[in-house]
Amino acid sequence: MSRFWKPGTEKPVLVDDEEGGVLFYSSLSSSSRYGHASIEKQRQRLPVYKYRTSILYLVENHATTVIVGETGSGKTTQIPQYLKEAGWAEGGRMIACTQPRRLAVQSVASRVSEEMGVKLGEEVGYTIRFEDITNADVTRIKFLTDGVLLREMMDDPLLSKYSVIMVDEAHERSLSTDILLGLLKKIQRRRPELRLVISSATIEAESMASFFNNSRKRQERDTEELGPKKEPAILSVEGRGFNVQTFYSEEPVPDYIRAAVSTVSSIHDEEPMGDILVFLTGQDDIEAAIQMLTEDSEVTRKQGLFVLPLYSGLPRSDQDLVFSPTPRGKRKVVISTNIAETSLTLEGIAYVVDCGFSKQRFYNPMTDIENLVVAPISKASARQRAGRAGRLRPGKCYRLYTEEYYLNEMSAHGIPEMQRSNLVSCVIQLKALGIDNILGFDWPASPSPEALIRALEVLYSLGVIDDDAKLTSPAGFQVAEIPLDPMISKMILASNDYGCSEEVITIASVLSIQSIWFSVRGSQKELDEAKLRFAAAEGDHVTFLNVYKGFIESGKSSNWCHKNHVNYQAMKKVQEIRQQLRRIAQRLGIALKSCEGDTRAVRKAITAGFFANACRLEAFSHNGLYKTIRSSQEVYIHPSSVLFRVNPKWVIFHSIVSTDRQYMRNVISIDPSWLTEAAPHFYQNQQLKSRAQ
Repeated sequence: MSRFWKPGTEKPVLVDDEEGGVLFYSSLSSSSRYGHASIEKQRQRLPVYKYRTSILYLVENHATTVIVGETGSGKTTQIPQYLKEAGWAEGGRMIACTQPRRLAVQSVASRVSEEMGVKLGEEVGYTIRFEDITNADVTRIKFLTDGVLLREMMDDPLLSKYSVIMVDEAHERSLSTDILLGLLKKIQRRRPELRLVISSATIEAESMASFFNNSRKRQERDTEELGPKKEPAILSVEGRGFNVQTFYSEEPVPDYIRAAVSTVSSIHDEEPMGDILVFLTGQDDIEAAIQMLTEDSEVTRKQGLFVLPLYSGLPRSDQDLVFSPTPRGKRKVVISTNIAETSLTLEGIAYVVDCGFSKQRFYNPMTDIENLVVAPISKASARQRAGRAGRLRPGKCYRLYTEEYYLNEMSAHGIPEMQRSNLVSCVIQLKALGIDNILGFDWPASPSPEALIRALEVLYSLGVIDDDAKLTSPAGFQVAEIPLDPMISKMILASNDYGCSEEVITIASVLSIQSIWFSVRGSQKELDEAKLRFAAAEGDHVTFLNVYKGFIESGKSSNWCHKNHVNYQAMKKVQEIRQQLRRIAQRLGIALKSCEGDTRAVRKAITAGFFANACRLEAFSHNGLYKTIRSSQEVYIHPSSVLFRVNPKWVIFHSIVSTDRQYMRNVISIDPSWLTEAAPHFYQNQQLKSRAQ
């Protein structure tokens, strides 16, 4: 067995780099004793392998290490293993590795457990919201989403069981990642022995390092002898990427879905074998593209394409197909959202088709509406996408936009989610962790004061914080403990007063997943008919109760789901979430009661959580135009709602999506008097009466 850096032994040689102060370290070769040599060989072929000694040296000597490396360099799967081999998980300690996305957590954890030859859930485990595959006594490497690690801080504010925390894909700058980075910086001051590894695929290393630079003046730093250096180290891991040729559209494309499909057909006709990865914006785009490809008689005649979708709402079994080897003589085409941009590594991709857009959340604190908007990507994202093609051999990237647009108009980096999101959940989490000065919190990217003030306003109206902006007792602490949007948590608490907690917990479980309906291309009519079988006059939430009841009465039959266009995997997930929420409710002292079909009680409980999302149908409106009570925004009921075209006078919505119009999703009809009952401080009677005229 060769040597690798062991704390306390002679340090590796460091080589200074000319460019940008990023350090490259030469390293000693190393390997580990495993029975399965082929996996070990694969591990040694990864670019990160030759930096192993350097990484271990830096982690030993610096409180924070920033590692920049291309996706596919192996940093996510290998670094936690190197740390364990070097003894960081001894003495009952754990190594945590966070990811922004649940799918990445699951796939990376199963890959690492396979490489280590252990059963998933034992030495290597993972935790995502509502799913914990770990064993407290045995698990030493734990993969989890940033959000789950934040929740762990509620029970253990200093994260004392972890010796090293690796924040992976930090460049994605998700809301949870940014809060986590701010909190880890605070924890480090209290726990100087805690090591942080911040891993990013793009060179934002300098700003990340300066954020974590807790070192004092230079002369004081020189006298420091105890503990690791406060000054972060930066290490750049060379990817093994092959050259990727980039092609641009000569003219702007009018329809990127059609352009993507015709590009796939051309690649299939003219280019040597190799899989294709297509980036589109969301499930609807992906399904439309798959339909066009499968209907293209030319392509189907050749029978050469094996087309697969990839997006976060896809059932796990379908997601796993993407990683399976391509059948002989076929060409795999994966049509994906930006989920494949960084978090996942797909082997065998030789061609990338980049539409230049992604779905991004943009929140307007003035109107209190959060839109999911199709927006142009940044240059950093475009480079990431192109890099997916050069993993195993030289590749090609086809960009469905002009070179001039890329060079002159595309922004260099995306806007951090923190600066374009509704911050209600984020503020309540910080409050629950005892951070009261939200405006003075040390953020990697400061959110807008308007968004913070609006979040405080909403929490105050929900009775979650008091006049001093402190969490109320017990309601505020209870809402913080339920791992859901505060409005849904408040709805669950209110269900206790209305005696309908069983029903409301079912509704909350359904709202926690993307969709319980299973839509197959070309079967919209059948799906609409299936929905009608369950449709409740009161709206979507009561319809969900009917579907759940049917599912349970069928004996949880997958056949029943198939016949009724209900997603069986989604219903199983709803049931799991429901069990967990029931346990949380019992812990909070909520009586588990059914209202025995009294939908009025259910709707009142929903109103208690979502009163801020109330709308009224405009008088003399022939096209179903509603206006929100708070800000007079013009909104419409989404065509997927059972209340589409029914247009009750007063409704409450769960969320708004923006396409050509602002559409309300998951809508329920209410009586306006319930609004003043639920939130007299929020709605003066007068205001509602004047609206009702």
